[in-house]
Formats: sequence, structure tokens, C-alpha cells
Amino acid sequence: MSQIQLLVDGRTVAEVVVADTVLTRARGLLFHRVLPEALLLRPCSSVHGAWMRVPLDVAFLTAELRVVHAQVLRPWAMTMPRRGVTQVLEAPVGSFERWGLRADSRVALGGG
Repeated sequence: MSQIQLLVDGRTVAEVVVADTVLTRARGLLFHRVLPEALLLRPCSSVHGAWMRVPLDVAFLTAELRVVHAQVLRPWAMTMPRRGVTQVLEAPVGSFERWGLRADSRVALGGG
């Protein structure tokens, strides 16, 4: 998994780990002792919290990296696939509030 800068509405907010293979997407944040600042799953249109012990902020993104919806995912909960969503951003709960990320925010990835 590669790690690069995550920008929200033009501001660098965190280091993001990109999970873009079948294996890295399947693992997601499972079994991490320390959570990364953010994880971008692609391609992806829904997520689950099975085996997770803590809630996560999750944002559903279009191919253009526009946030369609953001929510808190509780342990053992799951989301339904969303039309137009190609990627999902996950972060420790409270991150999106600190970053100012919400529906219609623009996300970008920068060099790391």
C-alpha cells in the first residue's frame, strides 16, 4: 500500500494509505494496532465494520474525488453501495470534523 498526502478542499490534512488491490482492500483497517491517519479504498462503493473495535469516519467519493456522503461507521455496521461512488475514504472518528470534510468537499491526493 502506498502512502501519500491527503488534501481536503485544497488543504493538506493527513497522510493517506491507498488500498487499491484485492488484498489491501480486503484487509482495510482490520488488525491494525495503530490506525493510519486515513485509508482510501479504490475501487470501492461500500464498507463494513466487521471485526472492528472502534467507530470510523467514512466518506463516499466519486471518480472525481467529490464527497457524496460522509458518516460514522460503528463497529459491525455496514453501508449499502451508493450510485456514482468509486472510492471510500476511512479515518479515525473525529478526523472529518477536524479536516472540515463534508458532503461536496473536494479531496485530492498529493506527492508523498
